[in-house]
Amino acid sequence: MVILDNHVSKPMWCCDKYDGNGFFGDRYFNPSVWLEGWNKIATLFNGVHNVVGMSLRNELRGPGTNVSVWYNFMQKGAEVVHDANPNVLVILSGLDFDKDLGMLKNQQVTVSFKKKLVFEVHWYSFAASNDWKNGNPNDVCGSQVQIIKDQAFYLLDQGYPLFMSEWGINLGGNNVGDNRFASCAFALIAELDLDWAYWSLMGSYYYREHIMALDESYAVLGWDWAEVRNPSFMQRLSSIQSPFRGMGLSDHEQYDVIYHPLTGLCIPMNPDAPPVFPVKLGSCVQPEAWTYTLEKNLQIKDAYYCLKADGEGKPVKFGTDSDCKSSNAKWERITSSKFHFSTMVNNTTLCLDIDSNNTIVTNKCKCLTGSCEPATQWFHIIPSTIRYDS
Repeated sequence: MVILDNHVSKPMWCCDKYDGNGFFGDRYFNPSVWLEGWNKIATLFNGVHNVVGMSLRNELRGPGTNVSVWYNFMQKGAEVVHDANPNVLVILSGLDFDKDLGMLKNQQVTVSFKKKLVFEVHWYSFAASNDWKNGNPNDVCGSQVQIIKDQAFYLLDQGYPLFMSEWGINLGGNNVGDNRFASCAFALIAELDLDWAYWSLMGSYYYREHIMALDESYAVLGWDWAEVRNPSFMQRLSSIQSPFRGMGLSDHEQYDVIYHPLTGLCIPMNPDAPPVFPVKLGSCVQPEAWTYTLEKNLQIKDAYYCLKADGEGKPVKFGTDSDCKSSNAKWERITSSKFHFSTMVNNTTLCLDIDSNNTIVTNKCKCLTGSCEPATQWFHIIPSTIRYDS
């Protein structure tokens, strides 16, 4: 499936606030020419069934930004595309490099058609690069997630189609800010069961910013386009390619999935009873059905088994009935990210963690303050409704 995206008017690397391509009426952005262009493109691809959507403009931005002008031309552009090609989705981007759709809280887009208007949002660490690098990842993740929910993802609660049409990280592995952002992003994508597009595929450019064959460090492919740049990241990415709550699959009563965003793994379903020990992370394709109870137990849904800590550096175990009432089976969600699960063992506070074999263990809680690396101890509760039939 292909989405056509009008990126810039003057061919050049995108994007800068002052590049003349940012907003309607800028030096290189004539709205009349833009509307005429969309009429031609929508007409050209009318009947080309794998072209499923048309994104009207990439990352509107710059000093010319004006909300009223956004409504005027986005609505006109949407009608032009619809008139020329009534079958494609019409996709609208927000303001401030497509980070902000907050204006829709006060005024909805008015168009003549129904059920094919989609909104898009972009999310990178750029929005708070110094915070990710120098701040406490729990606090930064908590605040950045709240910002993007307030500016864009609130639309999901209102029933509007929204997808994250760009996100990505430096896949070289040495960018501290991007590495921390990635675990936060994976957790949110899984939690909301987002549709998304990753930036980017190409390993290098023919020519970019006066440089021949420039490497693209964010790309899935390596510089020569021959191999995957970062295989472990691709394995991690696969965890959010399958839906947790997707349409078109067999649904049933909601349950929880225990998701580990650093690895992209979950606690897998165990076909045998009682549960196996030790508890290890595995594929999220068929995860175990959990519930996080009011008593703060992590309990297998519709069963009496719960996770309990056995001590520092030791694997977690399964407890039953009376075990689940003890303090070492109560899991508090601490820190601003809500990703640390802590419990008490012999008056010592321990957090869920993983060892080198992806066995779930408990260790002293780390990275509660300061600039540090908490990701091995980040777990997230993901709501799911997918039923896996044998």
